[in-house]
Amino acid sequence: MNAARTLATTGRVLTQVRHDPRTVALLLLVPSLLIGLIAWIFTDTPVFASIGPAMIALFPFIVMFLITSISTLRERRSGTLERLLSMPLGKGDFLLGYGLAFGLIGVVQTAIAVSFAVWVCGLEISGPLGLLFAVAIADALLGTALGLLASAFARSEFQVVQFMPAFVFPQILLGGIFLPRDQLPSVLEAISDWLPLSFAIDALNAVAADSEDLGHVLTKLGVILAWVVGAIAVGSITLRRRTQ
Repeated sequence: MNAARTLATTGRVLTQVRHDPRTVALLLLVPSLLIGLIAWIFTDTPVFASIGPAMIALFPFIVMFLITSISTLRERRSGTLERLLSMPLGKGDFLLGYGLAFGLIGVVQTAIAVSFAVWVCGLEISGPLGLLFAVAIADALLGTALGLLASAFARSEFQVVQFMPAFVFPQILLGGIFLPRDQLPSVLEAISDWLPLSFAIDALNAVAADSEDLGHVLTKLGVILAWVVGAIAVGSITLRRRTQ
């Protein structure tokens, strides 16, 4: 991989996104609006205080997964990837450039979502707010990386949506949003221990409640980042030049 080529890819993707206002609105505003809707639904109840941190993990993760996977797939289907790879651009440069571009968008998205949840919706955070931001940003990067990985296997935008049950839904169901993970059947609890979104939800809940020491949260953050790196690496190996 080459840093200049990677950054050039990042700049090209950001330029494309900037000229699509609807995509920008979807990326930056929809997670906050959904968090606000959840807060509104559970007004005057303790529910939002309980599930609010998980929503910070969930909505940016889903949005980044969908946008990243579909955008990358379109590059392949349109033949753009074929033309780019005929130049001195490797698959790693391409995927890492995409990851950096959408990662930067994810940072802005997360800043908006966390700020909205805390200062508009009134979500109480007992732990360090900076650590909450760090975990939430890593979670958005996770959605980006898994989206890149899914795009390497999909042949159409419809298949990307079909991959949601395989890549996303099990993590939502087993991540501790509907039932604490330690109350799941033992087999499902063991599976959830290996799912990256579970680490993000656990870390955000721990920071919100200030219930675990800093080292434990940082360990979970490290696992999330390891998943990000691993997904991009596997995606670069399996990415095809063009979808027939």
